Amino acid sequence: METRKALEMAEALSLDLVEVAPSSRPPVCRIMDYGKYKYEQSKKLRKRKPHGSKLKEIKMRPQTGDHDYHFLLRHAENFLQERNKVKVSITFRGRENAHREFGAELMKRIQKDLEQVGVAEGPVRQEGRDMVLLLAPK
Repeated sequence: METRKALEMAEALSLDLVEVAPSSRPPVCRIMDYGKYKYEQSKKLRKRKPHGSKLKEIKMRPQTGDHDYHFLLRHAENFLQERNKVKVSITFRGRENAHREFGAELMKRIQKDLEQVGVAEGPVRQEGRDMVLLLAPK
């Protein structure tokens, strides 16, 4: 259809002639409300854009009880399902520093319990008095 004729039709309907595919030959145009079209395009763009993941932290001690462990594990699981990264840290105080193997066992247990929703980003690290593990969502 000729451009002039299409413009007349759009004007008669109180709408706009919008070029939707300029790269095709011949270019594709539609008669529509341009404001509504721009709104729909921005809505699609927002939906496609993933939200940035945040870093959430779970703190434990080597002697953390079973109930507290499962409570914190549930929180970590929820964070991972929400596409956030989780930093699990175990803090050692006083004589606990002499028995870091308890912390290492706890970290292995955490990795095993969260393997369905998350994966370790690296090995367990020592940061001063803390033992740290970073988990990313699967």
